[in-house]
Amino acid sequence: MSNKMHIKLTVNGAEEEFLAEPRELLIYTLRERLGITGPHIGCETSHCGACTVNLNGKTIKSCTMFVAQANGAEVTTIEGMGGPDALHPLQEAFKEHHGLQCGYCTPGMITRAAKLLEENPSPTEEEVRFGMAGNLCRCTGYQNIVKAIMAAAADMSSSKEAAQ
Repeated sequence: MSNKMHIKLTVNGAEEEFLAEPRELLIYTLRERLGITGPHIGCETSHCGACTVNLNGKTIKSCTMFVAQANGAEVTTIEGMGGPDALHPLQEAFKEHHGLQCGYCTPGMITRAAKLLEENPSPTEEEVRFGMAGNLCRCTGYQNIVKAIMAAAADMSSSKEAAQ
């Protein structure tokens, strides 16, 4: 008798259905089962944030969530935010302001920053630093990450105003 359960997720707009062990971690489902490699496995304790995704509109660390807990959910990863031909404003800002070095933390950083800017479209530098505290970078020293998020916030705000 199999202990596998039927799982249904919407990942970056695409519906996915499969059988999985309930104790399978969401990060492994995304990376190994679905081939979505943006979220990275860093610490497996939710401290580093490399595995950050948005689940039903909330930022979560996918390395500490069982796929069974995500059953029926909508998941957005960095892959669902933009692509080479149409970068998300945060992706463009990270590129322009050198907000990355090795890039390992970048998908989680951008995914978290997108939710932060959704919640607070015009944050102060202090609010950005506080809002990003759950995502660690071992390379950059955060200065350019903060600059990139602030620039993206300004760009997104001016784009929103221009559209109105």
